[in-house]
Amino acid sequence: MNTDFDYGNANDEQRRAITTTEGPVLITAGPGTGKTFTIVKRVAYLILEKHVEPSSILVATFTEKAAKELITRISSELENHGVDFDPEEMYIGTFHSICLRLIKEHIEFSNVRRNYRIADSFDQQYLVYQNLWSRFKKLPHFADFPLQRTRSWDICEKICSVSNAATEELLDVEAMFASNDVAVIACAEVIEEYNDLLTECNWLDFAHIQLEALHLLEYHPCVLAAVNNQIRYVMIDEYQDTNFIQERLTLLLAEKTGNVCVVGDDDQALYRFRGATVRNILEFPEHFVSCLRIDLTKNYRSDPGIVSFYNEWMEHTAGPRFRFDWGKYRFEKQIVAQRAANGKTETVAKVDADMDDWPDAVCDLILGLKEHGCIKDYNQIAFLFRSVKHANARMLADRFEERGINVYSPRSNEFFGRDEVRLIFGILLLLFPRYVEKLQQGQFPFLDEGTMHYYASCIMQANELLSKDENAELRRWIATRGRAHYRLMENTDYNLSSLIYQLFEFEPFRSILDTPLNTGVHDQRAVRNLSKLVGITGKYEYLQRVNILTIDRINSIVEHFFNTYFRFLRAGGINEYEDETEYVPSGCVPFLTIHQSKGMEFPVVIVDSLYDTPRKTPDDALQQLKDRYGSRESFEPAEDIKWFDFWRLYYTAFSRAQDLLLLTHPETSRRIGKAFEEPYEQLPSVNAATFPYEAFRFQAVKETDLKPSFSFTTDISLYEGCSVQYKFYRDLEFTPVRTAATLFGQLVHQTIEDAHRAALRGETDTITAENTDSWLLANYSTLSKAQHAYLSDVVIKAAQRQVRHYVERRQGRWDDIIEAEVEIGLSKSDYIIHGTVDLVEGDGDTVDVVDFKSERKPDVNHDYEELETYRKQLMLYAHLIEEKTGRKVGRMRLYYTGEEAGNPEITFSHDEDSIDSVTQEFDDVAHKIIQKEYGARATNGRLCENCDFRFYCKY
Repeated sequence: MNTDFDYGNANDEQRRAITTTEGPVLITAGPGTGKTFTIVKRVAYLILEKHVEPSSILVATFTEKAAKELITRISSELENHGVDFDPEEMYIGTFHSICLRLIKEHIEFSNVRRNYRIADSFDQQYLVYQNLWSRFKKLPHFADFPLQRTRSWDICEKICSVSNAATEELLDVEAMFASNDVAVIACAEVIEEYNDLLTECNWLDFAHIQLEALHLLEYHPCVLAAVNNQIRYVMIDEYQDTNFIQERLTLLLAEKTGNVCVVGDDDQALYRFRGATVRNILEFPEHFVSCLRIDLTKNYRSDPGIVSFYNEWMEHTAGPRFRFDWGKYRFEKQIVAQRAANGKTETVAKVDADMDDWPDAVCDLILGLKEHGCIKDYNQIAFLFRSVKHANARMLADRFEERGINVYSPRSNEFFGRDEVRLIFGILLLLFPRYVEKLQQGQFPFLDEGTMHYYASCIMQANELLSKDENAELRRWIATRGRAHYRLMENTDYNLSSLIYQLFEFEPFRSILDTPLNTGVHDQRAVRNLSKLVGITGKYEYLQRVNILTIDRINSIVEHFFNTYFRFLRAGGINEYEDETEYVPSGCVPFLTIHQSKGMEFPVVIVDSLYDTPRKTPDDALQQLKDRYGSRESFEPAEDIKWFDFWRLYYTAFSRAQDLLLLTHPETSRRIGKAFEEPYEQLPSVNAATFPYEAFRFQAVKETDLKPSFSFTTDISLYEGCSVQYKFYRDLEFTPVRTAATLFGQLVHQTIEDAHRAALRGETDTITAENTDSWLLANYSTLSKAQHAYLSDVVIKAAQRQVRHYVERRQGRWDDIIEAEVEIGLSKSDYIIHGTVDLVEGDGDTVDVVDFKSERKPDVNHDYEELETYRKQLMLYAHLIEEKTGRKVGRMRLYYTGEEAGNPEITFSHDEDSIDSVTQEFDDVAHKIIQKEYGARATNGRLCENCDFRFYCKY
């Protein structure tokens, strides 16, 4: 074992996991055993000791936040050893992001076309709804499609769940068509129709992202060979939460070297409902002749009493009214506490009271902990629930707020109940009096009572606002717009999102938008909700192709928005903003689902939902499809699955606690769940009066150290132009309504990229005028479909001319192209720089950096400011290219494809003396962004002309 490497505080098992890099390795990592620490050290060991290139390492994890944490910690670890780290080089991210990268790198072999749209679960379901009557209900056997519920939106949800399962489990759809069971045939028809629909729209849902990557590796040997030659070490985190298709991808990615390490905890396998299966980690060793298993069992997180409690939970699987046996469906293990025991008092207890007294009893205890100095911040106490939407959680949250304790519960489905959201909806309804008139006349009988009541309450709240004298100007504006909309005489130049942006001119919305972003999440909640509301309205306009309100469509646009789109959104619920840069917000008690708390830890954890009992998976028909037509036989016994999943869920909950674990349940007619009866009864009871405050002084929650990532074009340049625009568009993520006309530029750019990729593949003979015209038309087809924007034939021919001229000017000189569309990055101490270089070309050790502009060459004497911005951008790219490749950059060139007669290029020399000033300028702006300094407004009036926030900035 190498003794020079810095292992930190690694124990023997962790050291073994860090240094065992060759061959298949399974690392089981119990709660609090230093899993992430071990992964980070293992990557560092590969790079520093084994001299493995970062581009040869793949690390996949479960969430975007976990991926960012890994990138931050790996970069910091390497920086401590003087190694510059480019995160763009390593394949690191979620499974989905890595699959998307593979698709991008090998798009020419993919079934999906360029400019595809990634569909989330709502997009999926809404797409099915848009085609339910015209396509799905016309399928020959649709009447036999298995349904538990018959509402249209529920039918769409079932279609999506069946289609997702077919993709994730690789169901044999052809065999389903051959079945004698008409319900199975109906499912096969639905799956096929759904897949055809995705292909026509050029959409990828989350399941198909992985399927497309798998097909690239399975059906294109040249792609698999290229990927296997590139990636020599594969590491998969949270392997217990992977599905079948992810297992296939893992094994294929490591097929050549066999250097695959999977990390996880079978006891924390929680995501069966998303298609995950614990069998992947339990059966992993069976895929190899020899597989080393390393168990991390030393727990550094929790008090020994807490560890003992959840160890006992996993082992105690028999009670007066239940019994099951883990058998081969769990790795035998015992978590060993490494901390010294509290010694002064019990660290696992219960808080119980009658239902009427229970909310106050819990509040009293929380307030007591604060008053006695046990905690300094409410975020040191986490409440965990099976569902934060349950009545108990809502009742508790309401009581907390009444007594001055802020609650952070972004998944409690409270979005549509927030005042700012209700006010916007109320005003939108008042802006369309014809719709309100029909609503009052009962012309929409299909609307449920809850939706009708919600609209009425929103209108009432808006009218209360408008009745105040200080809102007279807003009242007049609404009246003017409402009259115009009632009898629209000409097409407008705005849509629904635009109307919301216009409202930002008035109070209370102006004050909400003034909220500084260096405050806590609770203070930012209203402005974040306004951003989310604009976003969901903009999505409606995209899906329904609403650019402006027109005479012939205004009524249908408004009715469909309120009667269908919004009704479905409200039924499904919308999560509020979650700040990934904070562990949990300061000043708030977090109310989290158990799933949401996975990977987290808190000094005090209070577990509710003890009414819960093991429940059978409700969709038997879907499970039967998986069993009969899946690619492998079922694993766990059907009768035991509910017990396994239940025990794993609450094991995860209990193991979040560091210093104090409390279980709580109000004494009601609904008795405690049978699984909890015995352990709950044995616990000592505590309340505000009896709690041993002197025995506890809890540590602060750990900080989340995530490095933000900045690019020159989308961050630095935007901020320098207008920091207010940056605040709203980048930080708060408001969806813009007015976007610049970028379709033409993208079209030229992508087709030139096609030519470069052909050259890099050695296919220069295909770079002909006829082929580039064809490539451009193919790009236009996908771009126009993705953006719902179109160009005239004259403009398309102009784009083809620009590409042809570029090809002609190269005169067959393609050999000096080194790389195209180069993703580059550099990790700094507290942020990451990233960017994309259009072209790197040259000969020998000196290269040129080229950036393409699809416009006429500017006047160098009159457009100095614009050219200076481009020069700085190229200077930064040149610096990153030199850092990444070790090659010296000779020239930095701007190539203007719209220049037909003269020299299309502007060339800058690479002045090494000025690189320090450019990087320092970048650094200064990056730190202003990090510090949320958003006071400077645009000095260039052209930036304001089409800015959506011009109404807000009027005064």
